[in-house]
Amino acid sequence: MKKIHLIGLSLLSAVLLSLAWPSRGFAPIVFIAFVPLLFVQYYIGDPDTKNKKLSVFRISYLCFLLWNILTTWWVGNSTAIGGTAAIVLNSLFMATTFWLFHITRKKLFDNRSGMFLLIFFWMSWEYLHLNWDLNWPWLNLGHVFVSQNKWIQWYEFTGVPGGTIWVLLMNILAFKATKAALKLKENRKQFYIASGAFLALFIIPLAISLQMYSAYRETGTETEIVVVQPNVDPYNEQYELDPAKVVERNLSLAASAMTPNTDFILSPESAIQEEIWEERLQNSKSLKQVQDFVSQYPHVSYVIGASTFGVVPIGKETDFAARKFLSSDRYYFAYNTAFLIDSTNNYKHYHKSKLTPGVEMMPSWFFLRPLKNYAINLGGTFGTLKMDDENRVFTNAHAGVVAAPLICYESVYGEFVTGFVRNGANIIFVITNDGWWGNTPGHRQHFDFSVLRAIETRRSVARSANTGISAFIDQRGDIYQKTPYWAKAVIRQKLRTNDRLTFYVKHGDYLSRAAVFLAVVSFVAAMINIFRKRRKPAVS
Repeated sequence: MKKIHLIGLSLLSAVLLSLAWPSRGFAPIVFIAFVPLLFVQYYIGDPDTKNKKLSVFRISYLCFLLWNILTTWWVGNSTAIGGTAAIVLNSLFMATTFWLFHITRKKLFDNRSGMFLLIFFWMSWEYLHLNWDLNWPWLNLGHVFVSQNKWIQWYEFTGVPGGTIWVLLMNILAFKATKAALKLKENRKQFYIASGAFLALFIIPLAISLQMYSAYRETGTETEIVVVQPNVDPYNEQYELDPAKVVERNLSLAASAMTPNTDFILSPESAIQEEIWEERLQNSKSLKQVQDFVSQYPHVSYVIGASTFGVVPIGKETDFAARKFLSSDRYYFAYNTAFLIDSTNNYKHYHKSKLTPGVEMMPSWFFLRPLKNYAINLGGTFGTLKMDDENRVFTNAHAGVVAAPLICYESVYGEFVTGFVRNGANIIFVITNDGWWGNTPGHRQHFDFSVLRAIETRRSVARSANTGISAFIDQRGDIYQKTPYWAKAVIRQKLRTNDRLTFYVKHGDYLSRAAVFLAVVSFVAAMINIFRKRRKPAVS
């Protein structure tokens, strides 16, 4: 096979992955999307391949680069440099993962078997990408089914990693069936076995999920929630308007939809633009503005986003998130904050803890610390923010509702969200500002992640976006009152709470942790095998 053919197969995988990807893709294509790339690995790893200069890493990098470009190009709408870096680095990490799988398979199984190793290495990569400073798990394979919530009701047991396993197993079986079909006379039995297994692995999880969807019944207390979408242009309005006018826009929209039964009002991330110091919350005009509004409704809790600051305690100046005052030797922290404001006059708050790389967080590794001063400025508070030390929940005692206040990017992280649920949350709120990406797949894909969180935790979700998409999602992942992009909107819905803990909430990404262990063991075994072969004396 010529190199140009291998490159063509690699690019075909990229196109298939992109055609499967939400929000406009056709998800079932993902079940065969890796097959062309697996043929590339099979050919290059074959001991009989004559061209030993062929590189799995370089050829697979083309696949992953094109896939990243076709699906996450919109990142560049906010910053060309940041978007380019995200795409180039993510593709590099994916290619490295695929290369490690290739090396391990070749050294342990002489490339004759061991295709299952791809599952261990790819899941390990996805788990790492959820838990390090350069986190960008947007393209984790289990996310591909967000538009098919009826297919993945079993995510309450496995989370997104279960979807990744499903995708990779299906591709491995499709590869084996296709490989056997190319020499059908010699491999008829293998073809039938692989094809049958492929169909069974598609039908059985799908049938289980459809039955779970049909049988699921919501229980729990009803709570009425008003969601505000103020539609403030993040580029030309948000940091130009008087903060009081921005808050008033939110309050007037909320007032138009409230009833005597309303328990919560949600406004988006950064809806409060005033510079708020946490040592002097009572001095904030914007917080008082919301407080005065809520005082008219004693049973209502208002959840709203803001940028806040706090003086660094003496002795903590070396904290990576600490910033020095220009006119003083003291330091301060910056936060992306969610407030809960009710009639008690006691402001409750939570600081965002899963930060956006390159904007809200720079790598803290010692050799990358100089990059701390080059964070991308999107107009608000930027640079490394201080994170909360726990998954704080918001409580409306009158309604008996305990909410998880997720801020923007946090809704991408399944295991992280389970921490709020284990802390008592019986409903999920998402406040976000998706206007940075424009009317692109970016804000639609981000919205879709909330569907996964609803299924994994069996918690209803209320989502307030600055501009599209605000909505309500029930415990099965069904969507209600989805708002249009770039339009003022206010919506009201009754959602049910749930206190039951799903298997996934209790155990988190247990499948990924098992995969990490198996990947490490496999790679170490491959390295030992290489070492033994090199030390093996020549036969005289």
